[in-house]
Amino acid sequence: MSDFLKHECGIAMIRLLKPISYYKEKYGSSLYGFNQLFLLMEKQHNRGQDGAGVGCLKLNTPVGHPYIFRERSIETNPLAVIFNKLLGEYNNKMNEGVIFPEFPDSVKENFSFGGEILLGHLRYGTSGVYTTKNCHPFVRESNWPTKRLMLAGNFTITNEKEINQQLIDHGQHPIYGTDTQAILEEIGFHLDEAHDAIYRKMRKDNIKGAEIPKIISEDLDPIRILKSSAANWDGGYTIAGIIGNGDSFIMRDPNGIRPCFYFQNDEIMAAASERVALMTIFNQKASDIQELDPGSALVVKRSGKVYSDRFIEAKPNIPCSFERIYFSRGNDPEIYQERKALGAALKDQVVASIGNDFGQSVFSFVPNTAEIAYYGLLESLRLHRRTEVKSELMKAHKEGSLDEALIDDLIMGNWPRGEKIAHKDVKMRTFIAQEKGRKQMVSHVYDITYGVVSEEDTLVVIDDSIVRGTTLKESILKILTRTNPKKIVIASTAPQIRYPDCYGIDMSKLSNFIAFKAVIELVKDDGAEELLKDIYQDCLAQRDKAPSEMKNHVRQIYDRYTDERISEKIAELVYPKDVPWNGELEILFLKVEKMKEALVGHDGDWYFTGNYPTHGGLSVLNKAYINFYEDKNERAY
Repeated sequence: MSDFLKHECGIAMIRLLKPISYYKEKYGSSLYGFNQLFLLMEKQHNRGQDGAGVGCLKLNTPVGHPYIFRERSIETNPLAVIFNKLLGEYNNKMNEGVIFPEFPDSVKENFSFGGEILLGHLRYGTSGVYTTKNCHPFVRESNWPTKRLMLAGNFTITNEKEINQQLIDHGQHPIYGTDTQAILEEIGFHLDEAHDAIYRKMRKDNIKGAEIPKIISEDLDPIRILKSSAANWDGGYTIAGIIGNGDSFIMRDPNGIRPCFYFQNDEIMAAASERVALMTIFNQKASDIQELDPGSALVVKRSGKVYSDRFIEAKPNIPCSFERIYFSRGNDPEIYQERKALGAALKDQVVASIGNDFGQSVFSFVPNTAEIAYYGLLESLRLHRRTEVKSELMKAHKEGSLDEALIDDLIMGNWPRGEKIAHKDVKMRTFIAQEKGRKQMVSHVYDITYGVVSEEDTLVVIDDSIVRGTTLKESILKILTRTNPKKIVIASTAPQIRYPDCYGIDMSKLSNFIAFKAVIELVKDDGAEELLKDIYQDCLAQRDKAPSEMKNHVRQIYDRYTDERISEKIAELVYPKDVPWNGELEILFLKVEKMKEALVGHDGDWYFTGNYPTHGGLSVLNKAYINFYEDKNERAY
């Protein structure tokens, strides 16, 4: 992903299933849960760049004492800022003689994050709002523990307006802000309903007031609450929550769009957005980490009882393919193999592009996230060439013409050659991100290895995906042309990104996509601008319809042209015209069907095909096209 693209948030949840003293004795620290939360979040650091937040709940806290805590930050390196601040609080109290580390009860009582339930969130915002108050966790306050609620999630809900209308219909006065707030209040409403129903029954049965909270806490069923709350949600989500009484839960959308994994033994239940983070932090095998079933919730009651159940009916399982192509860490065993398979799937297109001439070809990758796919491509090319060499050797042997010179020519003279060509300057990229408007500096984000590519070579560079094409045009290609090859081939392991995403990735504006720009240019080249107007009128006509009644009218534009013709136009648009290079540029995109073969079971493709997993996707697409046609630089959700 050479383009800078905001994407899904990351979540981490830890529920200690034994007393704090157990962890002090076994692991030597009463801060075991706190430390594990930090590590679990740090291993998912790539999922949060503009904010972070943590929450904690202490079980069995005496009346009159605080029991739920939260800390959030949008400063640079927010995760480090938060944990350094909290550790500073801990150390100061220890130095003052308030906390005695050798006594777990002292730590729990006097350190805000010394509790049994910990929740973490890494924010990569898609709401466009950039303040601390928009960082998770969100908290709904109440004097009743069984009505208090803390939430954090990796999600986007497409029908936020409808949810807010439901709240209004309930008689509430929602404060419009984000879909997170709407979800918090919707779950909170049904939590209140469940609480009040139990409370009224207890009062009717003349149960003493002091006993009522305990009974409510025992009878409260988070699954039942989520069934009522999430019945009409449209979107992709993984949401973790803590109820003030000590119940906790984590839930996943019915299509399995957003990822969610968990680990449980007799000591702990831990959940995260990425499996490999749990494997590393808790030293577990891949088989020990479970994936939460779509449409299900995992609950840990205050008592420590763990159970799961479905909160909504099953729907087609369509996990986000970008999670496998780019977002999640590549050291996950399955993702590693899948990314190699994505690279290998480009083999036929690459071989055709270079004319099967490996002797005059150099293979590389950009950015670093494409490295695993590069290994897969190189491996497949070498297997391809090995088959050819074997056939030619057998033929020469049969004809009696096999000699050392022929062997050298077949193997050494025409063998796939890989080199490290592009080098990314992370510090430069960070500096530019902070210095807005300095486009002339972008071309220096990457540097190259000089002297390994000749003027007769074709330079093939694999990228994991091409979204906007901005960095490709303004930086990468300008750098690559300095090697002065006769041809540059950029091969993307993702198909052409044609449609907006609305389930967690920040891709809501059609006009940003290089594939959409290319197809619009093709329409203009054909003098068919009237088609763009017709589609606009069709989108306007269905703007007020229910999403379930909408159609994908934008598809008409793409249907006019082959994938290859669109790729050719993309190459024209990103060609670096202001550099002293006159070579050929070709852009290759993996075919959708090839991607699905590589990502079996994780092949959500709506950004490539427009086949949205929920009706809300069509609503977002409809608005995105209207915004494009009216030249509005606005988000579509």
